Amino acid sequence: MSEEIAVVRHPRARRTRLSFDPVTGRAKLTIPPRASAAKALAWARAQEAWIAHQRSRLPGPRPFVPDAILPVDGQEVTITWRADAARLPVIDGDLLLVGGPVDMVPRRVEAWLRRRALALLEADTAFYAARAGVLVAGVAIGDARGRWGSCAHHGAIRYSWRLVLAPPAVRRATAAHEVAHRVHMNHSPAFHALVAELYGRDPAPERAWLRAHGAALHWFGRSPEG
Repeated sequence: MSEEIAVVRHPRARRTRLSFDPVTGRAKLTIPPRASAAKALAWARAQEAWIAHQRSRLPGPRPFVPDAILPVDGQEVTITWRADAARLPVIDGDLLLVGGPVDMVPRRVEAWLRRRALALLEADTAFYAARAGVLVAGVAIGDARGRWGSCAHHGAIRYSWRLVLAPPAVRRATAAHEVAHRVHMNHSPAFHALVAELYGRDPAPERAWLRAHGAALHWFGRSPEG
C-alpha cells in the first residue's frame, strides 16, 4: 500500500490529511512539517477500504483505439481505422476515420483532437474578447491536470485541450471565464458578474459539470497499462 500513496510534507499543513486524486488514481497523504511520516503512513494504510472505494469509482482508461467512442464538440464519434483512409483523421458522419499504420492511431487521434481543440478555443476566445472589448495576446493549449484554463498578466490564455471532449457549453463557459480575467485578474464579485455578462447567464451548471465529470476527461487517451 505504501508505494500507492504519495507522501507530501506541506510547510503550511496543520494536520495530516488523506485525499484521493481521481485524475491520477493515486492517494495523497499530506502531513505537517514536524509530523512523523511513519505514523502518518501507518494511519493511511489503515484507510485501505476507503482508498479501494475511491479507486473503484474511477472511470477507467479510454484509449484512442479503433472502435472507441469519443465525445467531440458535442458529437459522439467512433474511431474507425481503415488501411486505405487518409492518415489525417476526418469526421465522416458519426465516424472518425483514420488511416496509416494501425499502431499510430492513438497518436494521430490525440494530435487531431489537440488541433480541433485549439481551433474551437481560438474562436470562442475571439468571440468573448470582442464582447468584452479586450485584446488577447495569444491562445495556446496544454494538458494541465489542475486547471482548465489560465490567463497570464501579459494577455495570453492557455486551455486544456481536453475541453474538446466536454459539452460545447462547458468549453465556451471556460473561455468566457478566462477572457473575463483580461479585465479582472481575480475572482471577485465583479469578475463573476462579467463572466455571466459575457456568457449570457450564470455558468453555474457548466462549472458543476466540470466538478462532476472533469476528472474523467483525463482518462481519455490513457492505456490500461497506465
